[in-house]
Amino acid sequence: MEYTPQDIKKGNELELEITDMAFGGKGIAKIEVGEGKLVIFVPNTIPGQVVKARIFKKKKSYCECKLIDVIKKSPDEIEVDFQPISGAPYITFPIEKQREYKKSTTIEQYRRLGKIENIDDLFDTYIESPTTFHYRNKMEYAFSTIRYDLDSEETLDDEFALGFKRRGTWWMVENMDKDSGLFDAEFENKLKEVREYLYKTGLPAWHPPKKHGFYRYLTVRKSYLNNKLLLNLTTSDTGLVHFDKQAFVDCVTGIFGDRVAGILLTINSSLGERAHNDKNDYEMLFGENKIEENLLGLNFEVSMQSFFQTNPKSAEKLYTKVIDYVLDGMEYSKDDTVMDLFCGTGTIGQLISKKTGVKVIGVDIIAEAIENAKANAKRNEVETATFYAADVGKFLIKYPQYEGKIKTIVLDPPRAGIAPKTLAKVASLDAKRVVYVSCNPATQSRDVEVFREHGYQLKKISFVDQFPHTSHIEAIAIFEK
Repeated sequence: MEYTPQDIKKGNELELEITDMAFGGKGIAKIEVGEGKLVIFVPNTIPGQVVKARIFKKKKSYCECKLIDVIKKSPDEIEVDFQPISGAPYITFPIEKQREYKKSTTIEQYRRLGKIENIDDLFDTYIESPTTFHYRNKMEYAFSTIRYDLDSEETLDDEFALGFKRRGTWWMVENMDKDSGLFDAEFENKLKEVREYLYKTGLPAWHPPKKHGFYRYLTVRKSYLNNKLLLNLTTSDTGLVHFDKQAFVDCVTGIFGDRVAGILLTINSSLGERAHNDKNDYEMLFGENKIEENLLGLNFEVSMQSFFQTNPKSAEKLYTKVIDYVLDGMEYSKDDTVMDLFCGTGTIGQLISKKTGVKVIGVDIIAEAIENAKANAKRNEVETATFYAADVGKFLIKYPQYEGKIKTIVLDPPRAGIAPKTLAKVASLDAKRVVYVSCNPATQSRDVEVFREHGYQLKKISFVDQFPHTSHIEAIAIFEK
């Protein structure tokens, strides 16, 4: 289909055939505009699809669009017996093809952004998720009075919806009527029973644009160790006196039986669209605010508020590779130390210490996370791991006894990556090796140049697919002086 330059304006809709895929799951379309060609990027699309998309960013040589609808399926797509959700845009794309695109487009990131021409020679392995479906241990469902009906493809007002927000919106919810293929099948198949009960209470769902209503979010954690569920209902305080807490507990335990480990109630009357409140507090309605999980033989207590790997079986494979990279060709003496930086609740550090006997120090600026790390280490009888709440740049000033003894650093930053100044501080610790775990290869490939400037070279890299049916991929790299 040909377009005129007047057609290519922000806000305009285009009909596009997706012919390829770029990093981050961006489908690629190429269109004729006048006498030239223009590249269009559309996230969450599959090669072979014909889609309707809206322009939101226009540059001279390319445009970026938001997906509105799939007009025609790709010949590569398969039928699946799951409810379609925005969080699994590639669930109809065969897993083998997902892996093929993830690997090839991620490698290209390092070649292009990291300027590593021999990246194919440095590539080690692609680690697949042990399970393709039902791998998540946490889900957050939203309430709304604005519902999108998947069957009629209509937007309906004054409804009571509980499920996932429709792709590209923050106000519209698609009712969750059956298993999505990502979380616990029994829970999602029965979620409509919870929705029907809450609707009958007469209290309204939240109206996102108008910022009023009662029911806001339902968050659920699952333990793969003992198959238990931990639920948190988030509401506003408007109408709270009319909410029968015990009846809600009876409803949930009646549906899910002894699988229910605990039920929490969080009051959030702020205008922000989030499931927790500013104080991060809650009321226990039933049971306990924790479930137990096991990773590579270590036990962890996971609360509703704490961070924990979303795909624990895949996380075990990731952590095993991290340990391999810490030890790979490296000999440690009793005076050497491994630093676990951005350690959070100390999972990686504990595993390294427990599996290898190497002395580990975990460092994170968040004091609450460090307290959790200490408690977890005590629970798991890990005696060679010590945890500190400190800023990395000031760590050696505050703890000079470690100067010159940090042989390896394990770096596991948040998705936004590391600021160059912070990365320079990490390099100033003068470790021989850095094992860099990244949940966003785009930022890690960018950081290759910073490491290079500080005398480090990329030696080996692996990819970990923790989230099938999404564009997400993680990377583990070895940098050495």
